[in-house]
Amino acid sequence: MTATLYGYSFLDEFVLLYPVYALLFSDTGLSVWQISSLFALWSITGVLLEVPSGAWADAVSRRLLLWLGPLLTAAGFALWVIVPSYWAFAAGFVLWGAGGALGSGALEALVHDELDRLGAADRYARVMGRARASGLIAVMAAMGLAGPVFAWGGYPAVGTASVLACLLAAATASRFPEHRTPPEDDDNWAATLRAGLAEARADRSVVGALLLVPAVTAVWGALDEYTALLVRDFGVPDESVPYLLLLIWAGATAGSLLAGPAERLGTAGFAGLLAGAALALAVGATASSVAGIGLVALAFGGFQLATVLADARLQDRIDDSRRATLTSLAGLGTELATVATYGAYATIGATAAHSTAFAVFAVPYLVTAALLAAGRAARR
Repeated sequence: MTATLYGYSFLDEFVLLYPVYALLFSDTGLSVWQISSLFALWSITGVLLEVPSGAWADAVSRRLLLWLGPLLTAAGFALWVIVPSYWAFAAGFVLWGAGGALGSGALEALVHDELDRLGAADRYARVMGRARASGLIAVMAAMGLAGPVFAWGGYPAVGTASVLACLLAAATASRFPEHRTPPEDDDNWAATLRAGLAEARADRSVVGALLLVPAVTAVWGALDEYTALLVRDFGVPDESVPYLLLLIWAGATAGSLLAGPAERLGTAGFAGLLAGAALALAVGATASSVAGIGLVALAFGGFQLATVLADARLQDRIDDSRRATLTSLAGLGTELATVATYGAYATIGATAAHSTAFAVFAVPYLVTAALLAAGRAARR
């Protein structure tokens, strides 16, 4: 299963369109407002489908959703390069958002259940950390290959490569083992959703784990979209920006690979991890030097590690039959918090430098670390 998981995670992120799709939109004649509306549509699709798709994954085969998702994404990318226009881009983002929502929750639930069946549920953080690292390596590889492929064949070439990667991801997903038996036909997805929400309300530890996932994941996930602007503000030439972005991605990849050794971190250790990463982010962002970028990479590594560990904590606290539903509920929280972060960043960035905005967004992590530490002290 792990070989299939790592291959799926790589192919799902090996999208050569990633570094150039904004250029495609601009070259097609879209305005900044139109491009922004596409990003908003993408986020809204994820918000609307996140929890229902998780409930569906608990009601039917999770493997089914994992191979169906990349097929929808492939169709969206094909639309972009075959009939490039605003409405084709919009339809593509809806398909991409739907494809991502189908896999969110279903993947984590399938992996945890299969490991649990083998008596290896305690390896979940290690396995998922390596899977996330595989996806990050794919992103870096796509960034490196997009330039040469684009120079050779333009948007059709990078689009075709992206569609093929999605099709290969779907084929790989069909090889996932799944020994779980879906519920009876009368236990439909709506009933599954209601039962999952009831479980969350009934257990305070589940509520805490659900809230921790977006608290850890959303802010740094949104900041990633602005790292190129931060690096350029350091005085780095435009042609060197991609190489320094690779350094930041390498930091996040290292964080994923450390999930195994770090999975025994207690609450105090987890709080310390968040606080240390937040300080590295604030100091690195305001250093205005290449060394500062190294600290930002270190911070992103810490946040990525915390993201994997927060997911593992959630999986430890929820019931197998509602696992995808509640994981998707955490994903919904992350999506909403990410959108809020975009809005807050736009407000701060309108009057302050990117370095200042990054430093400000270290504060939520310090607050989360303090709340974790206070909660641990109160339980003594």
